Amino acid sequence: MEIGFTTAAYVVAAILFILSLGGLSGQESAKRAVWYGVAGMALAIVATMMGDGSGNWFVALVLLGLGGAAGWNVAQRVQMTEMPQLVAAMHSLVGLAAVFIGFNAEIEMTRVAAMLRDAGITSCDPMLSAISCATVAGQPDLFAGVSGFALKVAEKFAREITILRVEVFLGVFIGAVTFTGSVIAYGKLAGKVDTKAIQLPGGHMLNAGAAALSFVLLLAYVGGAGSWTLILMSLLAFFIGYHLIMGIGGADMPVVVSMLNSYSGWAAAAIGFSLSNDLLIVVGALVGSSGAILSYIMCKAMNRSFVSVILGGFGNTTGPAMAVEGEQIAIDSDGVAAALNDAESVIIVPGYGMAVAQAQQSVSELTRKLRARGKTVRFAIHPVAGRLPGHMNVLLAEAKVPYDIVLEMDEINEDFPETDVAIVIGSNDIVNPAAQEDPNSPIAGMPVLEVWKSKQVFVSKRGQGTGYSGIENPLFYKENTRMFYGDAKKSLDELLPKIE
Repeated sequence: MEIGFTTAAYVVAAILFILSLGGLSGQESAKRAVWYGVAGMALAIVATMMGDGSGNWFVALVLLGLGGAAGWNVAQRVQMTEMPQLVAAMHSLVGLAAVFIGFNAEIEMTRVAAMLRDAGITSCDPMLSAISCATVAGQPDLFAGVSGFALKVAEKFAREITILRVEVFLGVFIGAVTFTGSVIAYGKLAGKVDTKAIQLPGGHMLNAGAAALSFVLLLAYVGGAGSWTLILMSLLAFFIGYHLIMGIGGADMPVVVSMLNSYSGWAAAAIGFSLSNDLLIVVGALVGSSGAILSYIMCKAMNRSFVSVILGGFGNTTGPAMAVEGEQIAIDSDGVAAALNDAESVIIVPGYGMAVAQAQQSVSELTRKLRARGKTVRFAIHPVAGRLPGHMNVLLAEAKVPYDIVLEMDEINEDFPETDVAIVIGSNDIVNPAAQEDPNSPIAGMPVLEVWKSKQVFVSKRGQGTGYSGIENPLFYKENTRMFYGDAKKSLDELLPKIE
């Protein structure tokens, strides 16, 4: 009965997760999709606790309570601008969980083998499980007190144990890479770690050497060399995760976040095979594949090779950058208001600076006032705007900006030449003409929003710094560009009363 309920619940939960993933592809269905995911996870937890091998109810309930309280507290405290860091931190927990589960599986396999050895059973027919082997040896009750995962191990024959070892090894390896990689990504996003691409002497050869040695350790582990191979591999995987992400520049962190999302999914799927948990396999595959697809889409948007993302170390210059000539010319709110009052068409390009200033409500109000005066107002969203895929879409949806005027880069880029005013709010790399004009730029070849083709461009920016990625932007020096300096929210709030 319990197994039947668990299986049925897992099927329903898997369907809910698929519906959730599908719904997140659209802004209008995103809220409903989140609730599908919540319902699916709640059902999965209940089914797992009631399923085969369940026990330790008090400990499980205490841990659920602590985890739920921690999650609620984090959700209440974390600002929308900190969501990228939070996502990276969550990925690290998934990776660490995979490592712990993998080592627990190794401990249980070692315990079963030790029970046979202590009972004087030194060899078994490869076609027999540990339980059958003990029965043949005249000790049918040897595993009578064993339960949980250890019992599943005892029921497996030699070939199944070999497969289990491969699953455990892969789960721990991917989990360890995900853990340290996510910790470094969190540090870079939070400004606690240098955002420049940094590698140790040897660069990719160190990563390749560590990966090759890990493969050798896999062969040794499967051959029964002992737990030390799993421990050594874990240390190597921790290093690979650290060195991979340290070697990626800050401008490419959005791709890194989705890539680590993929890694965490594959780690979960590998551990799902180890635990014979069908739902964990399905969910891990969904997360892993969707993260990989998103990474590929974002790489195309940044003109990056997907393989280079996996290997790390992109985002560096290939030669001296092109000199930027001219000066940045400032403008006040009166000048911006006059241009907007005369304009017929306006395109707004939001970026991470809008998120930091929490200016989305002011942007929404500006949009409302301009549209009320019969002006055409649209938003141009670059695939990697902000520090997380969909970051700007979420902020604009939160501010009740109509979905139908929020357009992707491919839908709106050709319209800039016919646009009277383009307003850039806290964006840098995604509107940087150096991507097209400077072959030595770190973002050379990256598709960007061609705002400089508009008749007038206003850039809302705190100061004259180069921003998060450290790349100079020639847009700020063009003749038709004016710099609207100051905090984005304060600047827009000052501008709003002047819109006639």
